Amino acid sequence: MDVDKQKALLFGSAAALRLLLFTAFPSLPDVLAGRVELSTPVTSFKRLQEGLFLYNRNVSPFDGGTYHQSPLLLPLFSLLPNAQRYPLATSLLYVVADLVGADALMKIADTGVAVSSRLFTSSRRELRRSSTTIAAGYLFNPFIVLTCLARPTSVFTHTLILQATSRAATGQSITFILALALASYLSLYPLLLFPPLLILCYDAQSSAKPIQSTTSNALTFTIRYTSLFFATIVALLLLSYGLTSSWSFLNAHYLHIILLPSLTPNVGLWWYFFTEMFDSFRAFFLGVFWLHMFAYMPALSIRFRTQPLFVVCALLGVVSVYAPYPAVGEAGLFLSFLGAFRHVFPLMRYTFPAVSSLLYCTLLGPAFYHLWVYAGSGNANFFYAITLVWSLGLTVILADAIYAVLRDEWEVERPDMRGKEVRRV
Repeated sequence: MDVDKQKALLFGSAAALRLLLFTAFPSLPDVLAGRVELSTPVTSFKRLQEGLFLYNRNVSPFDGGTYHQSPLLLPLFSLLPNAQRYPLATSLLYVVADLVGADALMKIADTGVAVSSRLFTSSRRELRRSSTTIAAGYLFNPFIVLTCLARPTSVFTHTLILQATSRAATGQSITFILALALASYLSLYPLLLFPPLLILCYDAQSSAKPIQSTTSNALTFTIRYTSLFFATIVALLLLSYGLTSSWSFLNAHYLHIILLPSLTPNVGLWWYFFTEMFDSFRAFFLGVFWLHMFAYMPALSIRFRTQPLFVVCALLGVVSVYAPYPAVGEAGLFLSFLGAFRHVFPLMRYTFPAVSSLLYCTLLGPAFYHLWVYAGSGNANFFYAITLVWSLGLTVILADAIYAVLRDEWEVERPDMRGKEVRRV
């Protein structure tokens, strides 16, 4: 079948599935929007609706203490019909966002940068998956589908991250900067992706132009686009100030993410830990947790300088485990992105137990939450225990993928060792 026909069939099927679920089960989106596995205080669609209610009545959306999202989302959703009375328009917006993200993922796969970058070419490059298969893994990933139905604003962040990566992989620096700046504005953690994406964009432009890449050129490129990136973010913040006539959104949104005042249960590691934390130690451990998550960015960017796309993938895995307000959508994005590295799958050692643990948590997590919150026959340890297993499964997949990429690099350097068992002494 022709590639364009395959793409049309894939996108049509994915859109039809989502619209079918939206229309055939009209109460399902509201049920899923209340699930802590899918929505968090900084992405919740219900909280967005509360903020929109205040915004449409010329009241600051941050006065109620429930809206902790970006101000520029409000004029966007105010253009749509009421989501309770006419949900189709809102549903279509989320469906389109998923399709745009999948299209970006296809473009990333088509570049082949996952197996052959400017400075590295895998000896297993023939094991590449087609871009259509990778996009199908994203569009029909249950975590992505459920996230779309729950309608958190993280869907737009994921789409912008994929668009930024796609633009960087093809050397389109301006649009890459704009997409990543928007993603960082909506949610703080995409800032971590800026260094590897900047490297990816530089490599793409250097490969396209027959010029010698010198240290001076790299430094000029870095300074220029780093300045442009942060200038874009500042412009978005100023635009938000012009919209709300107040800087209160800085405290309500960004500081809410950094300081973790809301300890609503989620699939992450932070909420229970800080629930049990003494107030005198809270600031110290907040710093430790943020430093721990931030430390992966320079370490991975330096070690995998020759494979910046894998750094992006690995950091998405880090965020899905160590972010303060994660949801299963972040895990779905990481696992879908990992599909582009099909060539290292034979080198991974613990795929089956790790995937089994994720399936185990997917089934038992909602049950344990029900026992704790609704049935009253359990406590917070029930749910937190299953989130620990969830995080363990994602960590094992991430660590195993890093091992596989390292082994692939080593076999390129030592072709005689390909397929041989290696033991650390």
